[in-house]
Amino acid sequence: MLQIVQYKNGPFLLSTDPAFVQIDRVCEFLARSYWANTRDRATIIKSLEHSLCFSLFYEQTQIGLARVITDGATFAYLCDVFIDEEFRGQGLGKWLVECVLQHPDITSVRRILLATKDAHGLYQQFGFQPPMQPERLMEKINPQA
Repeated sequence: MLQIVQYKNGPFLLSTDPAFVQIDRVCEFLARSYWANTRDRATIIKSLEHSLCFSLFYEQTQIGLARVITDGATFAYLCDVFIDEEFRGQGLGKWLVECVLQHPDITSVRRILLATKDAHGLYQQFGFQPPMQPERLMEKINPQA
């Protein structure tokens, strides 16, 4: 069972409580993303239910998310990281990634992977780098999914 934690930063709250996720807001964000704009609502809900979600709020409104797929012991995959366009440029993306990496179920994980098209600079600040042995990585794409 993954631990529920909360972090506070001025008027912003970050929580891993699954009950806090605002599904409609997350679906809106992902529909505007380059990586998930074709995901249907049912798929998004299922992905959230099976992940450790970091929901970022301003007052009562969800303005960001980071989703981590993990066993909490050996491996984690960081994905679906976003900050609402209205709140970008305030350091919230950095804070969100910091909180993810400080979570008790992530700190002991040996390998954390992610994929990004344009945010390499953000993640490099936290020690992310290209795979040391990319020849060991493989993927399988299911075009029907």
